Amino acid sequence: MKITRVTATPIHVPIKVALVGAERAAAMSGCMVEIETDTGLIGHGFTSITDEVVIARAIEAVAGPEIIGEDPLAHERVWDKLYWAMMPRGQTGYAAHALAAIDVALWDIKGKALGQPVWRLLGGARAKVPVYVTFGFDFFDRGQLAEAAKLWVGRGFKRLKMTVGHSGLARRDTRPLMDLIREDEARVRAVREAVGPGVELFIDANCSLDLYHAQKLAEMIKPYGISFFEEPLTQNDAGQMAQLRRQSGMALACGQNEGLAFRFRDLLVREAIDYAQPNVVITGGYTQCLRIAGMAAAFNVPIANGGAWQYHNMHLQAGVANGTLVEIHYLAEQLYRTVYEGAPVPENGWLTMPEAPGLGFSPKADAVREFAI
Repeated sequence: MKITRVTATPIHVPIKVALVGAERAAAMSGCMVEIETDTGLIGHGFTSITDEVVIARAIEAVAGPEIIGEDPLAHERVWDKLYWAMMPRGQTGYAAHALAAIDVALWDIKGKALGQPVWRLLGGARAKVPVYVTFGFDFFDRGQLAEAAKLWVGRGFKRLKMTVGHSGLARRDTRPLMDLIREDEARVRAVREAVGPGVELFIDANCSLDLYHAQKLAEMIKPYGISFFEEPLTQNDAGQMAQLRRQSGMALACGQNEGLAFRFRDLLVREAIDYAQPNVVITGGYTQCLRIAGMAAAFNVPIANGGAWQYHNMHLQAGVANGTLVEIHYLAEQLYRTVYEGAPVPENGWLTMPEAPGLGFSPKADAVREFAI
């Protein structure tokens, strides 16, 4: 079997948030990749949290032509070839996203060729995975945030994640950082009071804080029982993450936007994280995320899904023995339902893995054309 065609389509999907009295226009973007073989099998990949137009150009001009004629089942060969073609000196960014989208498509082909779902090919550790819902966005006020939390608990979800930090170091909010984290303390308290002690609560700063303010926030919210603090620090600084973990006593998680495995090595060696968070549509696809999961297992560290794109990442979490949580990101969920068909539906805080070959879901051609940039 040979790869005969590689195409990439950037998409931009408008989304309307309408929950608990808060209405907001939003959007999610990504790059969808299609790889065709000489046997007629077609695989689909995806990447996001980047410039989707740049990724599409990189795939069609550089990465795609590089792998025409290759065996789509030879994941390690293709991955290594693309690494040396696109990031030979350890660059990540756009190159890592492009490689991830291609690798995901190749695993989709492999599943279809062998008649197995990707999660089983990755190891088949479990047929159901627990989920948490990312619901608590910074455009909610305190009251709306508490009501939204109760809404999701009422829908059967017992694990919730909310954002903190308000893009602090990026200065999108001009208030002093101390004022921002004081507001965060009040928001976390409001959610905990709304849902009670029986619901797990996670927070995510999206790499927006420095060490001092992340530590102060961790101290302020410790009484509210945080299950993990995701991406607390700018650049996922391994040394400072380790220091924060020791000082705060709070479980830390990060890695969703890291492009190469050595970054996870550094975090693990430094004892900086309690959860590694490789994201298959960003962190070099399933091929590299398997390596990272194995490396984390050697340190007795679990992996968890961060950075959304739940139905691609569910295969990794179900496939490996140290997989744990899948993130149901409210905005990403809307994109999935708009441009894909066949993705499973979470029930009572769990996802049952598909038995269909490959990813188990596929793009809607008309929707992709409608939202293509």
